[in-house]
Amino acid sequence: MGDNQGVDRLVAVLTGLPPVLVLALVFVLPALESSTLLGLVVPGETAILIGGLVAHTGELPLWVVVVAGTVGACLGDQVGYALGRRYGPQMLARASGSARRRAGIRRARRLIARRGAWAVVLGRWVAVLRAVVPMVAGTGGMPWPPFLRANLAGGLVWATAVALLGYLGAASYHRLERELGIGEWALLAVIAAGVVLHVWRRHRRVRQGRADR
Repeated sequence: MGDNQGVDRLVAVLTGLPPVLVLALVFVLPALESSTLLGLVVPGETAILIGGLVAHTGELPLWVVVVAGTVGACLGDQVGYALGRRYGPQMLARASGSARRRAGIRRARRLIARRGAWAVVLGRWVAVLRAVVPMVAGTGGMPWPPFLRANLAGGLVWATAVALLGYLGAASYHRLERELGIGEWALLAVIAAGVVLHVWRRHRRVRQGRADR
């Protein structure tokens, strides 16, 4: 009961913020996330979640929250990309190994090496990668047109999903909790199936290799 009352109070406080302030945060926090690496400390999705909560009260249209979040996210990534192109090599050369690990630089490089422009879309769903992938993409010389396309697509889908999450959460956070629980089990099932498939395919290749001998 106490937990429910605490959530009620939190929702009341968030939805009581001035709509203009909420909309400004929805734009500014995602914009600062990768352009200033603020996302390593404060994820930009926090502001969009609040925007979704406020949209449910009718103080803001949901589509306005989505647009503000998308524009802020894409603008911030473009700045991060440009800074990576211009100053990335010098910044990475001066950063210590521990600082690179904390910032997820190596992880971002591996993702970009494997996925190319898709890394920009996929990285948006992980707070640390969301903050550094644009800069690493710029530093690594990823061409701007594919980066821009991935940036726009990833930003739109991400902002829409997070805003809807906040909107639905305000409508019924208990139901949302149950839905997320189902989603987590489904995700675990998909991961488990992928691991089993990978092991099976690897085992089959080994058997084929032995047969060829």
